[in-house]
Amino acid sequence: MALKTITSLLLTTSLAYATPILTERQALHNNYLCKSTTHPNPVVLLHGLGATYYEDLNYLEAYLQQNSFCTFSITYGAYPDFPYVGGLKPINESAAQLATFIKNVHAKTGAAKLDLVGHSEGAFQALYIPKFEDGVSGIVDKIFAIAPPTHGTTFANLYNLSFIGGNLTSGLVTTILDTVGCAACNDLLPNGAAVEALDDGPIVQPGNEVTILTSKYDELVTPTETSFVRDEAGVRNLYVQDFCPNDPVGHIGEAYDGNVWELVVNTLSGSEAGPDVCVVGSPGR
Repeated sequence: MALKTITSLLLTTSLAYATPILTERQALHNNYLCKSTTHPNPVVLLHGLGATYYEDLNYLEAYLQQNSFCTFSITYGAYPDFPYVGGLKPINESAAQLATFIKNVHAKTGAAKLDLVGHSEGAFQALYIPKFEDGVSGIVDKIFAIAPPTHGTTFANLYNLSFIGGNLTSGLVTTILDTVGCAACNDLLPNGAAVEALDDGPIVQPGNEVTILTSKYDELVTPTETSFVRDEAGVRNLYVQDFCPNDPVGHIGEAYDGNVWELVVNTLSGSEAGPDVCVVGSPGR
């Protein structure tokens, strides 16, 4: 399948949610005065390709807030003419933008360290930024990477993705790709520049605790084990099905899956436990 067709399908999913829906959680979003005695590390969330801060990890962010975490996020890698589609710029350009934001959160909150939680491209960025952006690895404690294309992805079987909501025509997607392209897509291929850079030498930086979580049924980051960081200290490589074997969640659904949310909360709380009760389907959808 041509890369442009692949990207069109992926962006169609994200663009279906292009209109921001403001909820009560906005009062807690990027609140630099937020303090938590139970979870002192602020959490910076990094969305996936073609998404925004308010679509992709927005339900997980609300869930973290309900569990007394202070959360922060921005839309990164968007071109000015297409602000509702993030993550398109080259990985290194988005990494620089995110590094500035992460250091700003650290400085303004006064926290000793912070945690990173990312999905898809955002999960890749959670591994990439501490390695290549000065001043980040030392202020990061835990990294929770949900389905990162750590070693690149073949985009296999993307045509099986289930598109939920909206009825956006392909014309808008085509316009975006014809106008600005998708540099991040090229970066995340198995021989992409960002993938080759990340895989050159150790990925995990000293002092960072990394959890990689993916699903055995992920249909975008394929083969699924390409997400994992092998043979490095400070890394847990997990499948959702290690804890919840009947959970059929796929790539997009991993951001909205209640079992994933529980694993994120437990991990950031210092526990390696799985969900108390496994659920099928997302409470956020």
